Amino acid sequence: MTEIAFVVEKAGIPSPVVTAVLDLLNQGATLPFIARYRKDATQNADEVAIDAISNFAKQFRELEKRKKTVFQALDKQGINDPKLREAMQNADSLVVLEDLYLPYKQKQQTRAAKARAAGLQGLADAIFQQKSVDLEVYASQFLNVTIVNEDLALQGALDIVAEQLSEIPAVRTSVRNTMRKQTLMQTKVHPSCTEEQKAKYAQYIDKQESLSRVPPHRFLAIQRAENENVLKLRYEVDDDYLEQLIIRNASFRKQPDSYLQTAVSDSLKRLIKPSILNDVLQEVKEKSDRASIVVFAANLKQLLLAPPLGAKRIMGIDPGFKSGCKIVCLNEYGSLMHNETIYPHDGGSAETMAIKKIGSLVQSHKIEAIAIGDGTASRETERFIKKVPFHSDVQVFVVSEAGASVYSASKIARDEFPNYDVTVRGAVSIGRRLADPLAELVKIEPKAIGVGQYQHDVDQNLLKEELDKTVMLAVNAVGVDLNTAGKSILKYVSGIGEKLAEEIVKFREANGGFTNRKQLLEVPGLGQKTFEQAAAFLRITNGSNLLDNSAVHPEAYAVVEKMAKVLGITVGELIGNKTEIAKIAPSDFVTEKVGVLVLKDILKELEKPARDPRKKAQVLEFDSTIKTIDDLREGMELPGIINNITAFGCFVNIGIKQSGLIHISNLGQGFVSDVSSVVKLHQHVRVRVLSVALQTGRIQLALLK
Repeated sequence: MTEIAFVVEKAGIPSPVVTAVLDLLNQGATLPFIARYRKDATQNADEVAIDAISNFAKQFRELEKRKKTVFQALDKQGINDPKLREAMQNADSLVVLEDLYLPYKQKQQTRAAKARAAGLQGLADAIFQQKSVDLEVYASQFLNVTIVNEDLALQGALDIVAEQLSEIPAVRTSVRNTMRKQTLMQTKVHPSCTEEQKAKYAQYIDKQESLSRVPPHRFLAIQRAENENVLKLRYEVDDDYLEQLIIRNASFRKQPDSYLQTAVSDSLKRLIKPSILNDVLQEVKEKSDRASIVVFAANLKQLLLAPPLGAKRIMGIDPGFKSGCKIVCLNEYGSLMHNETIYPHDGGSAETMAIKKIGSLVQSHKIEAIAIGDGTASRETERFIKKVPFHSDVQVFVVSEAGASVYSASKIARDEFPNYDVTVRGAVSIGRRLADPLAELVKIEPKAIGVGQYQHDVDQNLLKEELDKTVMLAVNAVGVDLNTAGKSILKYVSGIGEKLAEEIVKFREANGGFTNRKQLLEVPGLGQKTFEQAAAFLRITNGSNLLDNSAVHPEAYAVVEKMAKVLGITVGELIGNKTEIAKIAPSDFVTEKVGVLVLKDILKELEKPARDPRKKAQVLEFDSTIKTIDDLREGMELPGIINNITAFGCFVNIGIKQSGLIHISNLGQGFVSDVSSVVKLHQHVRVRVLSVALQTGRIQLALLK
C-alpha cells in the first residue's frame, strides 16, 4: 500500500487533496500556510483535514520503518516465507504487523523455549495434531537427564503448544476484537485508601462498566485513582467463549482432547489474555489521551484568541489578603511605569489609604482599564475597586491568572524584568493579558495554563505536540507585528522557530526596525523558503508598502497592483474601498500560485486590512448580592463566565471562590454530544442554580438561553 492510499483510507479524504497536501508538506510548507495560501491546490482543505493527513502520513512512515526492521530480523534468521512477507507488507497497522511477527520474534527464556531445548517439540506436535497415540507412553520416548519422567515431558510439551496457540495471528485477532467489545471493568476500594481519598473518588467506587463504553474522562480519572492506590481494578471477560474462539481459529483437525484443551486454557490465561488485555488497555488509554488533549487544545485556542482590550493604559492587580494586592501600572505598550503593594482588605485606615492610592495612580498614569486576577481575594478586590471614586471612565475586568505564577518565575520574565521580583512580574502578566491575551500567554508553557482535564495523566509528548500546534495556529490566525513582537510570539510564526525569532529581534534592534517585508531576507539564516512561509503572517504598520500591514501574501502583491491598475486607481485608494472592490471578478486575476479561493480571501482582506479575528473585551458584572457559596440558593439565576470546558460539561465563574458545573445534560433542551458546540471559553452566560453542596463546595448549574 502506498502512502497516499494509506492516508486516503484512514482519513477518508479524496486522493487529489491528500496528494496536494503531502506534496506541500514534503516541500516544507507549514500547516497554517497551506490552509491559508494554498486553498486552490488543496480544494479548500481546512486545518483539521491538513493535520489529519499529516498525522496519518506520519503513522504510515512509522509503520514502514517497523516493517523494514522486521524484514531485516527475518533475513538474519533465514526466514523467507513469501506468504508471510506478503501479509506483513499488507499490514495496515502495527498491531497486525506485530501479531504476524510474534512467532519469529526473539524472546526471553520462556517455559516453551526451555521445553524445546529439552527436545520436547515432537511430543508437542503430537498433542497439537492429536495423533492417535497413547501420549503417556509416547512421552516416555522423550526422557533425558533434564526430563526425568513422563509428567515433566507432557507439561513441557503443553507449554510449547500453549505458546504456539498464543502466536497464531487469527487467534490473537479474534480474541483481541472480542476483548475490545466485551471486557468489563470493575472497581473496588484499595485497602490503603483513606476516607478523604474515598470521598474524592466516591463516584467511581464499586462500579462495573464495559471497557469499550467508558468515557475518556472517566477512564483517566479511574486510572489516576488506581495509581494513587484508591481503587483496585479488575477486568472480566467470558473465558469459556474466548477458549472457543481459540479452538475455532487454531484450525484443529477435530475437537480438542483433554490434553489439547488443557493447553488452550493455559494459553488463554497465562499468555493470550494478559498480553491482549495490555494491548486493549493501551488502546483505550491512547483514545482517552487524545480525547482529553482535544478538549485541552480547544480550550487553549479559545483562551489564546480571547478578546483583547488593545493598546490601553492598564493597571494590573494581583489580589491577596495578608500579603496585600500587588499593583502595577502599564503604558499602552505594556511597559511597566510603576509598582507597589496596597492592603485594602485590612479594613479601617488601610482601606482608606488604598482607595486614595488607587485613585491617585489612575489619575497620574492616565489608567484606562483595571485588570484583576481571578485568584484568591479576586471578588473582594473587585468590590474594593468599585468603591474608588474615579474622575474618568475606568473599566474593570477580572482576568484569568492561569499560568501567571509559571511565567513570573520563568527565564523570559527574568529577562524582561531582571530588577523585579515574581510578584511584580505576575501582576504585569495579569495586566498585559487584558491588553493582548495571545501575546502574553505564548510566554507560558501551554500545559501550565491549565484549561484542560487530566493534563498530567496523558501522554506528555503528544500533549506538548498538540498544544504547540494550537499556539502556532492561533498566532498565525491573528498575525504578528514584526516591529514590536517579542521572541516568545515570533517563534510560533509559520516557518520561523526559536533561532530565527532571535535573529529577527537582533536585526530589528540593530537596524531600527523593518520598513518592509522584503527586509526579512536580510535576516541571517532566513532564506526564500522561510520568507514564503512567514511573510504574510508578519505585519508592518506605517511601512513603505501598505500591503505589508495586511494578510495579503507578497506573492500576490502584483495581482493587487493589477487590480488597482484595471480600476484606474492606486493600491492605497483600493484598500478599504468596498465600492471598487465589489467591481473585481476574482476569476480575471488567477495566476499560477494565486487561485480563485485565495483571490476571494484577498478581496476580503482589502476591504478590512489587518483585521483581527478576535472580538473586543467586554466587562462582566457579577451579581453583587452573591459573595460566598453560602449566599447561593436553588433556583437563583445569575450571570457568569465560562472558565473551563471538559468532555462532561463546563465550569462557570459566578463571582465566588468555587466555580459551578454545568453538566453536559444541563446545557440545552435536547441531547448535546460536544460541550464546545454550545459554549466557548470566556463566554458570558446566565445560569440557574440547581443544587449547592456546602460541605464539598460543589455547585450544579443549568445554562439559560
